[in-house]
Amino acid sequence: MLGGGVAGLTVAHELAERGFKVTVFEPKALGGKARSIPVPRTGVGGRRDLPGEHGFRFFPGFYKNVPDTMRRIPVPGNRNGVFDHLVDARQELFVFDDGQAYLLPSFDAHGFSEGIRSVITAIGLASHVPPNEIEYFVRKILVFQTSSDARRVGEWEKVPWWDYVNAEHFSREYQRTFGNGLTKDLVAAKGKKASTRTIGLMALAFVYAGMSQASPQIRAQSGYGAADRLLDAPTNEAWIHPWVAHLRRLGVKFVIGYRASKLRVHGGRIAGATLVDKRGRRVRVKADHYVAAMPVERARVLFDDAVRAAAPELVRLDRLEYDYMNGIQFFLNRLPPHPVQGHVAYLESPWALTSIDQGVFWKRDLAATYGDGRLRDILSVDISDFFTPGILYRKAAVDCTPGQIARECWAQVKQGLNAQNDVELSDDMLIGWHLDPAVVFRRHKRAISTEPLLINTAGSLAHRPHSTTAIPNLFLAADYVRCDVDLATMEGANEAGRQAANAILDRSRANATKAKLGTLWEPSEYDSAKRVDEQLYRAGKPNALDVVPGPVPA
Repeated sequence: MLGGGVAGLTVAHELAERGFKVTVFEPKALGGKARSIPVPRTGVGGRRDLPGEHGFRFFPGFYKNVPDTMRRIPVPGNRNGVFDHLVDARQELFVFDDGQAYLLPSFDAHGFSEGIRSVITAIGLASHVPPNEIEYFVRKILVFQTSSDARRVGEWEKVPWWDYVNAEHFSREYQRTFGNGLTKDLVAAKGKKASTRTIGLMALAFVYAGMSQASPQIRAQSGYGAADRLLDAPTNEAWIHPWVAHLRRLGVKFVIGYRASKLRVHGGRIAGATLVDKRGRRVRVKADHYVAAMPVERARVLFDDAVRAAAPELVRLDRLEYDYMNGIQFFLNRLPPHPVQGHVAYLESPWALTSIDQGVFWKRDLAATYGDGRLRDILSVDISDFFTPGILYRKAAVDCTPGQIARECWAQVKQGLNAQNDVELSDDMLIGWHLDPAVVFRRHKRAISTEPLLINTAGSLAHRPHSTTAIPNLFLAADYVRCDVDLATMEGANEAGRQAANAILDRSRANATKAKLGTLWEPSEYDSAKRVDEQLYRAGKPNALDVVPGPVPA
């Protein structure tokens, strides 16, 4: 196993349970982007170091594969293992320059279309989108909802979201909210580049998960859990460490500090792998099966000319794009007066910030457990736009120093949460901060994210490979692999890992049950509309609801 992130650990888990001997080689730290990152030398008096992270963890209700894995990781005292460390958010907050809008993660509606309409209307009115434009956007979501899979892949996959929702011809409020804001804040994708298929699938999944939480019937049909879930402790403590310990008990071996530098190809197969540590020391390993469980920017370097000659489909990896999405944590000496009981999306923030107040959800006594005794709360913030000028220094994040990034994020968050008669954050609360160390600063050069995030740009599905390759003993397990969830997430990594494990079971002709693959759910009441739409699509005609070509007159 070449890589020990969520995908690599998933493959190891599935194969080890079925009797395979697995060795995981990981260059940095187990858990990948999902790991916790302790802040060195901050623990005093027997306390642990302050808990940093690449970015906060978020487990939407439509995740099925990750929760299944969590249930299979035993934890003493937990009936459902690691899964019992998930806690439910109770509200969501969307912040605009001139107002805020709270949404419940669960909501009831008389139908799926009504549920979509209610959510969109609430967000649109809060951001002052004109009613006629809100109605147009609702119609475009319903068009996607009733589109066949053939149209979604053959047409909407190739259309940028910005174009699909006709943002160019609408108001600034419509553009910043529906054209670009929600895509940047919620899935770190720029509306002008993101695939309509990806954004549409995620929009429906979020709505269906919210409705399932309010309806036992929908919950039973969909298999979805609570709409918005978080861990009750740092990721390593709640999930990664118990997972690794369980895998060790299953016989999995871990080698930390070595990265794959070369795959040797012979006779159309991988004959061996060379790994290198930070000192340049090399080791060569041989195995029956090799799994590249690393992000796309690493994989396409590993797949050199010899590998690509044997598996030509890997050439298309060069066309995939990625962008920066990294986190910063603010350590506070007290909770805000009215902490938000869930995620906050700052739709007007130049750096497309989202945040979660960890102190609301973590069950530990923070002061007694971490730091120097002053810690009472942690505000974890994700930065999704590193290339737009901020409000303090008028510079993009990539052109700032670490301190400037911290002060800029703090200012943008305060601007979003503080009102004239309601100050939630003040400077005297701030003990310190921790920026993801994957953001690397070089003198006189722009900052670089060494752990970027794959972006599902329009048309990118055609360039994403399957878990199997033309090389019979090389398999892929990463969130860029084609999978049902269709977004670079922990769920996508886990699903791809399961696919790779199943492919190895097939290739080795193992007599073992395959790993279960959880998929996105959509209500059956739209099946007939989708069948009709497939006929329309094959005939070169638009979706039956796609009858409004442009802005609706006010």
